[in-house]
Amino acid sequence: MGPFLSSGWTRAGLGLILLGWGPLLGIIALSSLGLWPDPHPNPIGCGLLFAITFLPALFCLGMGAYHALRRR
Repeated sequence: MGPFLSSGWTRAGLGLILLGWGPLLGIIALSSLGLWPDPHPNPIGCGLLFAITFLPALFCLGMGAYHALRRR
């Protein structure tokens, strides 16, 4: 797992997941726990952010895995 996490591609992919997917997943989790003010939120902005960062994050993680396997 060390070579995979040391890759810049992997770090970029994890950063995209954290910043792009985090808000939407946070709203979903808080809403399901009853801690969000609206019980049935409609987070359009967070959904668009998720949609925009989904494929680039997967691409970066894939490239990180490729480079880690190549280094082995």
